[in-house]
Amino acid sequence: MWNGDALDLDAYLAHVGYEGDRSPTLETLRALHRAHVLGVRWENLDAVLRGDVPLDLATLENKLIRSPRGGYCFEHASLYAAALERLGFTFFAVLGRIRMGAPKMLPTTHAMLIVEIDGRRWLSDIGFGASPLEPVELVDGPGGSETTDGVRAYRLRRGEVTPGADGWTLYQPTGGREGESDDTGDGWMARHTFTLDPQYPVDFRTANHFIATSPHSPFSSRPFVQRVHPDRLHLLDNRTMTTVRPGAAGGPEVRELEPHEVPKVLSDVFGIDLTPDDADLLLTKLV
Repeated sequence: MWNGDALDLDAYLAHVGYEGDRSPTLETLRALHRAHVLGVRWENLDAVLRGDVPLDLATLENKLIRSPRGGYCFEHASLYAAALERLGFTFFAVLGRIRMGAPKMLPTTHAMLIVEIDGRRWLSDIGFGASPLEPVELVDGPGGSETTDGVRAYRLRRGEVTPGADGWTLYQPTGGREGESDDTGDGWMARHTFTLDPQYPVDFRTANHFIATSPHSPFSSRPFVQRVHPDRLHLLDNRTMTTVRPGAAGGPEVRELEPHEVPKVLSDVFGIDLTPDDADLLLTKLV
């Protein structure tokens, strides 16, 4: 289904720096999840520059493995699904609604995988950008599950996610920053919601088309880039460069870049090297 048999698995594993066991165990999933989040960049530049983000495996391998580029959730999840399929994992894809304090219901535009191991289910969300460094277990009961990946804390709870629809909500601490939504009353903000309705490559293509082309999509008109490190997160939103260090005093480091600085920052900070033509085109998209 996810073209795992056609994936150059050795090239993928080498790119993310994974050298461990290849059996479909929880230990393998945890290590591969972490390696993918740290090793594959998050960016929407193709949507901004050309309004087209192909999801075929050959394009994903060339872009996310063999080129100094990255992608957004549909690209990440499609490539990662091919790897999990090739390794023999049992899983299915889901689509989620981003919350992050949004006051209104947003469409299902976030792609994730649910991995089943020994009767337990794990949310493997590797394409959020600021993704958890480990999968989060789906625990059906009071309080759900609360975990940390060593850097950030997460809470995953079951409940009503849209009127009449049961599903799951992934929360992160608000951090006490002004303007952040405290959705639980005890310091947790809803990051995204999802149901366990299985999704397929054709569903990814439909949602991906909206994200890449619609004027109502947040990712079709402005560049947005993220890179996760074990101890920090870099974000570029148009020309605003932010570095977040969890637990650091003083809050995030924020700097407004001049347009000509952006291609260099993409290379130096995010490891994304644009062709000269794409770099010139990007400058026309910045505001």
